[in-house]
Amino acid sequence: MPEPKNGIKTLGVKLKGDLHAQFSLVAQLEGLSLADAVIQAVELCVTLKEAEGDFQQRAASVLEGIEREAQQRRAAIQSLLGGTPAPTSEEQAKGRTRKTDGGTDA
Repeated sequence: MPEPKNGIKTLGVKLKGDLHAQFSLVAQLEGLSLADAVIQAVELCVTLKEAEGDFQQRAASVLEGIEREAQQRRAAIQSLLGGTPAPTSEEQAKGRTRKTDGGTDA
């Protein structure tokens, strides 16, 4: 999916009527549009979550999963294209590589 030209994405949120009324009042009292109030609320949420003690560890774990999945997909695509797949992260961690050219280690 192509990235928007200006880097801005749209988020649609459904709120219960009473929460919407409260949020609208807060935005009005602060002199903000609803859109600007939502942006401030999201920024605050992100800031609070980043300050949690285990946030960095959880984020690193998610990043590791993304890297593993990307490597698996890369190997699958290389295999479909007839190339030799790159070693998986597990193979790299164990110091093994795939065999090429007459059965010798690469």
